[in-house]
Amino acid sequence: MPNLKDLKNRIASVKSTRKITKAMQMVAAAKLRRAQEAAEAARPYAERFNAVMGALSAASAGSDSAPRLLAGTGSDQVQLLVVMTSEKGLCGGFNTNIVKLAKTRIAELQATGKQVKILTVGKKGREQLKRDYSDLMIGHVDLTEVKTIGYANAQSIAQDVLTRFDAGEFDVATIFFAQFENVVTQLPTALQIIPAAYEDTGEGEESVVYDYEPSEEAILADLLPRGVATQIFTALLENGASEQGARMSAMDNATRNAGEMIDKLTIEYNRSRQAVITNELIEIISGAEAL
Repeated sequence: MPNLKDLKNRIASVKSTRKITKAMQMVAAAKLRRAQEAAEAARPYAERFNAVMGALSAASAGSDSAPRLLAGTGSDQVQLLVVMTSEKGLCGGFNTNIVKLAKTRIAELQATGKQVKILTVGKKGREQLKRDYSDLMIGHVDLTEVKTIGYANAQSIAQDVLTRFDAGEFDVATIFFAQFENVVTQLPTALQIIPAAYEDTGEGEESVVYDYEPSEEAILADLLPRGVATQIFTALLENGASEQGARMSAMDNATRNAGEMIDKLTIEYNRSRQAVITNELIEIISGAEAL
């Protein structure tokens, strides 16, 4: 049985840990509100942009003059996986779930003979993936110094991806991130961005009444690179909200677990203290009787 001093020190240590986790929970809650507002504010623009792009893509489908970002290279042999995770830990299974989805996709692609390349955004994903796939990693984007995610960050990542595509380094690009649902639920998501895979949501029926100048192909050639940046920006915002939600939930669980541990240790401390006092009384009474 631990002595009283050890128990007392352990109780003090767990109380200090509980203060830290409680503070981190409150900070994550404050950051979550801002991150959630940013993610929700970006959704209408992204949805409308995707709807317009879907209509234009449907109109240009099968055309010989369709932009390369839409038509693709004609092959899917080389796959680029852009894995987006956080720069910091202590956010539950947020990073692990994204990496797990990416690893599953890697295994599926390699099983079919495809060549896989990995570009990581966020060091937590890089740390997990380099253990098994260090030979597949071709680049990393460090956002450690970025306090607030902006469109410029997405543009720089998109430019890197587009430059590699223009250089013929890959055929298909897919981004991996977590879509924010609520504090408890963040859905690991894989989204193909090159070649563009926009769904026609019905906007195509309305768009036929419009005449585009220049042609749909020329408009797509200008908008498709922006579309890649928009999808990456949306994914970064969703990831930001998901990270804070996961951290808030994880720190809440840690705080409650610390409280339960303190209660158990306090009971054990009281029992040990009572046993010590009882033994001392027995010794005093035994000594008195011996006299």
